[in-house]
Amino acid sequence: MSDTSVTPANDDHTTLQLDLREVQEVLARQKRVENLVHRQDMPRHELVENLVHKQHLNELKHRLGQMSSAHIARILEALPQDDGLLVWELIGPERGEEVLNELSDSVRETLAGSQHYQRRPIMLNAFELNNGRMRQIPVENREDLAATKPIWVDLIAPSELERQWVEEIFGLVLPETDDITDLEESARFYIEENGEVHLHSDFLLDKEDESRNVPVAFIIHQNILFSVRGEELPVFRLQRLRARIQPGYVSEGRDVLLDLYAADVEYSADALEDVYAELEAVGKKVLSPNVTDDVAAVILADIAKEEDLNGRIRRNVLDTRRALSFLMRGRILAPDQHEDARQILRDIESLDGHTAFIFGKINFLMDATVGFININQNKIIKIFSVASVALLPPTLVASIYGMNLQFPEFAILGRLSYPYVVLMMILSAALPMWYCWKRGWLR
Repeated sequence: MSDTSVTPANDDHTTLQLDLREVQEVLARQKRVENLVHRQDMPRHELVENLVHKQHLNELKHRLGQMSSAHIARILEALPQDDGLLVWELIGPERGEEVLNELSDSVRETLAGSQHYQRRPIMLNAFELNNGRMRQIPVENREDLAATKPIWVDLIAPSELERQWVEEIFGLVLPETDDITDLEESARFYIEENGEVHLHSDFLLDKEDESRNVPVAFIIHQNILFSVRGEELPVFRLQRLRARIQPGYVSEGRDVLLDLYAADVEYSADALEDVYAELEAVGKKVLSPNVTDDVAAVILADIAKEEDLNGRIRRNVLDTRRALSFLMRGRILAPDQHEDARQILRDIESLDGHTAFIFGKINFLMDATVGFININQNKIIKIFSVASVALLPPTLVASIYGMNLQFPEFAILGRLSYPYVVLMMILSAALPMWYCWKRGWLR
């Protein structure tokens, strides 16, 4: 008996053939519709058919959205050029880069050069030295990058095409974003056999709504500093501005690296000043005479936010210290750069004392706020306790009075004494309440 099992490769090929046939059928209908549109005497039934085929195109667009980028690329390569351009129009710009990376060179050039393709802006910055100042070189294509003699190449969320440019021009394979978040030191700071220096550091990003640490990969290759990160950072903008306006600010890639670390420490110090200001405002709320539960909830949220920021600052400067220690131990820096690194380490030591003090202040404010919440809760419990004690005498009177009414000989007397019993119940409740008030138990 012959084996009729189908391998996964055959399954993929069969699925690709079915999808390709479906795409070709829709494109054939679309061409027929386009021919009908140019006619002036289009019948009513053909107008309806036009609407139906537009619906088919929307369904095809939805179908393409469910396919993988590699699958779409194989379909584009199998279609004629005109049909491929029509399908290319249905692919969203957010997936354009992914699909292009899966295509062959000839098809990629055809589609990338079409008027329907909107490439995302190049997030690659190259910097050269010009008369002692660092000058940014506009990079729009591979030729622009190849013509530069940079000391620093900065990449923000680079695409596969931009990574390919760097690899072809400089012979450097850039690390992936997922590879720069490891915590162990051997994976964050190391030197390759060919002399490449790799450093993976965290840089603080402090915004009004959130704060986080952004991982950045640095590679020193052929005396050029390469930096790779997922988003723009204020420290890098500040460094570019300083280097452009101050002559002699940097002279090589290692100077840029040290200045980035120094700017990161300065940025962390500014963030600590904001933490001090916020905690001072929170402290005034905590020490106010009346702290309600709602106010305490807001205070706890503010304290938690500042504690999170302080922790991120501490982690950030700790990571910077590890990076600088690695550079100094590895004899990667020049003598004058060693002094700059030691100055940065001294600044980090001063920040350590501030972060430790802030942690202590945060703990004090947290304990004080929780203490006020406990006091408020104790006040409520005390009121219920006093009320329970005060209501015991009237409850006893009511119980005795109610039980006596069950006997016939006391029924008439009980009805006559009802007002006096009510008055007795009120007095028996008021006297304990007055006594508790005089003792200060209700205040």
